[in-house]
Amino acid sequence: MKLLEKYANYAYALMRIMAGLMFSFHGAQKILGVLSEFQPPVGSQLWFGGIIELIGGLAIALGFQTRIAAFLCSGEMAVAYFQFHWKFQIGRMFFPTLNEGELAVLYCFVFLFIACRGGVKWSLDKTT
Repeated sequence: MKLLEKYANYAYALMRIMAGLMFSFHGAQKILGVLSEFQPPVGSQLWFGGIIELIGGLAIALGFQTRIAAFLCSGEMAVAYFQFHWKFQIGRMFFPTLNEGELAVLYCFVFLFIACRGGVKWSLDKTT
C-alpha cells in the first residue's frame, strides 16, 4: 500500500478539516441555536463547552494554533465522556456503545492525534 503513502498528508489534512468543521457545528448548535431548540444558559458548563466546540473546531479546521486547540478540544471530550456518558458507573455503562459516548471518545482521540501532529498541510500554522 505504499501507493497511497504519498497522499498521507493530504488525507490527514482532510480529516483535520472535516473533524474541526463537524465539531464546530456542535458548538454552533449550542451557542447560536443552529438547527436546535436547546441553548444552554450563558456561563453554564454546557455553554463553555459550546464555546470550546465552536471556536476550537474552527481553529482546528483552519489549522490555526492547531496543537493548542486540538488539545483543549480533546480534553473537553474526555470530560464529556466521563461526566455525561460514563458517569463513573460500574458495569455495562462503562462501554461507549451502551452509554452513547462513542462520538465523545472518537473526537477525544482524533483531537489528541491532531494535537500531537499539528496542522501539516493547508494550515494557517507556520510549518517547518
